[in-house]
Amino acid sequence: MLLSLFLSLFVSSVTAAGKDAALPKLDDKEAVESFINSAEVVVIGFLEGEDSHGYAELVEAIKRSETVPAAVCTVKEVWPDYSVSSESITLFRKADNHQENLLLSEAKKVEADGLLKFINTNEIRYITEYNQVTAVGLFNSEVATHLLLFANRGSKEFTELKERLAALAPEFTGKFLFVLINGAVKANIKSLSYFGLQSKDLPRVGIYDGGSDMKWLLPEGEISTERVREFCQSFLRGELKEVTQAGEKPKTEL
Repeated sequence: MLLSLFLSLFVSSVTAAGKDAALPKLDDKEAVESFINSAEVVVIGFLEGEDSHGYAELVEAIKRSETVPAAVCTVKEVWPDYSVSSESITLFRKADNHQENLLLSEAKKVEADGLLKFINTNEIRYITEYNQVTAVGLFNSEVATHLLLFANRGSKEFTELKERLAALAPEFTGKFLFVLINGAVKANIKSLSYFGLQSKDLPRVGIYDGGSDMKWLLPEGEISTERVREFCQSFLRGELKEVTQAGEKPKTEL
């Protein structure tokens, strides 16, 4: 009898722990803030409970995402602090201080595949690798200016440069999105040629301003933290407007 009771309690505790491990519960605003600040990108399900439509789908999507942590907040008194008035699956990202809400009441159909696409599309990090999926989030961001690192994956400097610029990016939160463009991918050839570059010219750093549709390249040389920081600052000071745009052919006098 005692053995059966012990096994029953053990199985119940494991099941409960499994649920909690899938989506940690955030019981107050302090816990929500702590979770938001725990990673570059996080997802929070503002849901009434584990039986809510979207909970199981979010658990499955997060298992498949692997890189984005998620939690659930069932305390409705906390929701208005994040402009949430009804059940929502919300993504928070630090790169541009952005919050993206997926209101479940407006979603025609909630599936794990759709939630995974929602997460991947909006997963902008301090340095985001450009591809067809991330392009949507990048160009939908209110931050229209991109600091671009053109580098060939597999080259000796690729990882070091990516980490160096990722460390610099927080200084320019809300001003630039830092974007990595892999020159070794054929799909990115157009992006390189737009800046007058070829794969053999890399690594290089550029700035694209979506507001003015203008672009510039950091002059050739070492891609140091100091040079890239000054390059960004020169744009913010308005000094690049007088600099020849990248990819422009010099005019020939008649």
